[in-house]
Amino acid sequence: MKRAVLGATVAIAIGGLMFFNFGAKADELADGAKLPAVTVNDQDGRAVDLAAAGSQGWTLVYFYPKADTPGCTKQACSIRDSYASLTGKGIRVYGVSTDDEKAQKAFREKYQLPFTLLADPDKKVLAAFGVPSTMGFAKRQAFLFRDGVVVWRDLEAATSAQAADVLAAMQELEGKAAGS
Repeated sequence: MKRAVLGATVAIAIGGLMFFNFGAKADELADGAKLPAVTVNDQDGRAVDLAAAGSQGWTLVYFYPKADTPGCTKQACSIRDSYASLTGKGIRVYGVSTDDEKAQKAFREKYQLPFTLLADPDKKVLAAFGVPSTMGFAKRQAFLFRDGVVVWRDLEAATSAQAADVLAAMQELEGKAAGS
């Protein structure tokens, strides 16, 4: 009897891990790749077509596991606190998590985030970018696009240093372009 219960418990646990996409990983979006053509709603329920939104100029798309958690708040506030510097360089910012619109809106309002948050509960954006998820939560990553093409990726994105990392990458990219 105990063995049957243990076997059923293990089967349920394994099934649960598969349901939550534990450690699943799609192909990563590589340098030089086009911004994926994926459309999801923002925190206000408006559809955002990322490929169209990022087709010209600079676009930062960053991923975080869960709205209003300590690390994700540090990451978002890093970008919020440097938002003037980022937009001064012409960077549009999109934050993405698997949270729904309501959670994204509450997170945005609570921390006065001046940029768009995308709700991706179906993991369409995660899949398009190749961002892994663990137990349904996105891995913290960031992608910088220029004219719809990946020019920088941070596959181990920081929390409190996210904006500084983006600005440093952009400065390096601009330096390389000037030296060409």
